[in-house]
Amino acid sequence: MTETLTGTILRGPEYTPHPGRVHIEAGSIVAIEETAVDAESLIAPAFVNGHTHLGDSIAKGAGRGLSLEELVAPPDGLKHRLLDQAARSELITGMRRSLQYMARAGTAATLEFREGGIPGVTALQEAAADTAVDPVVLGRETTAVLDHADGFGASGANDADFTAERAAAADMDKLFGIHAGEVDESDVTPALDLAPDFIVHAVHLTDAHHRRIEEESVPVVACPRSNLATNVGQPPLRRLADETTVALGTDNVMLNAPSMFREMELAAKLYDLPAATVVAMATRNPATIGGLEIGVIEEGRPAALQLLDLTTDNLAGIQDPLRAFVRRAGPADVTRLVTP
Repeated sequence: MTETLTGTILRGPEYTPHPGRVHIEAGSIVAIEETAVDAESLIAPAFVNGHTHLGDSIAKGAGRGLSLEELVAPPDGLKHRLLDQAARSELITGMRRSLQYMARAGTAATLEFREGGIPGVTALQEAAADTAVDPVVLGRETTAVLDHADGFGASGANDADFTAERAAAADMDKLFGIHAGEVDESDVTPALDLAPDFIVHAVHLTDAHHRRIEEESVPVVACPRSNLATNVGQPPLRRLADETTVALGTDNVMLNAPSMFREMELAAKLYDLPAATVVAMATRNPATIGGLEIGVIEEGRPAALQLLDLTTDNLAGIQDPLRAFVRRAGPADVTRLVTP
């Protein structure tokens, strides 16, 4: 059975707005018509959140006045103490509620760094089971987690030697991501020496790091709102965007609501990036890093889409749908999330 969506479509890898119809069968986009329509909806690719820590959904807003290390550094940061104290049912409920919020805010998938070893991974999988969000789960703490997760998400090269974990992930053809350059530059070189599939944060980089990232095609997931909240600086997004694949992530739920609308707006306004570049950072690029085929509205792609109401008080009267999607739209404008 074919479903037809009508509106202004942010089509293709340039996200060029076109009025028309998107036809969906069996979870795939089978045809796109560009034709004059009564466009009261914006049809956009669903978001892929490039980096989350959903476990600390149990501690939203905790840790006022603490440094980044005091907040999240393993094993004794506030986040880890709270996670250790929380009941499994509390963790699952908290993560499920964050995932439900993400779905309402147009997100179809997330690249999640999940603490707690195998029990942490299975708790997230249970939390996500009844939601529309597909998590790409990167576990940690033991290589055995790779039997249950989609990859390994390392805390940082200054915390431990992750050579064995990197090798195990490679042997199983699974993702390996690592935090690098969040507080300072000291952990960037050892992180890059692991040949990761991607690094997260990349706030503090030397020219030599930039050259390696470009020459070795190392994707970067940037989290500008998180970096702002923890006062560690801002990633050089404009330069990185010229060097490699860059995605956006919302990071810890303890610090930020997992809204890609907020992440896009800050990135666009702080760095004055083109709207299409920012949309790619919130859709196609993180999907590519996570091995997903979503993030672009094209025939033959899985139908992971979000519909926004262009008649809301917030969006009525917009002149540029793509720019408005990046700089103005929000979860309240989303009327529907379509997933494959």
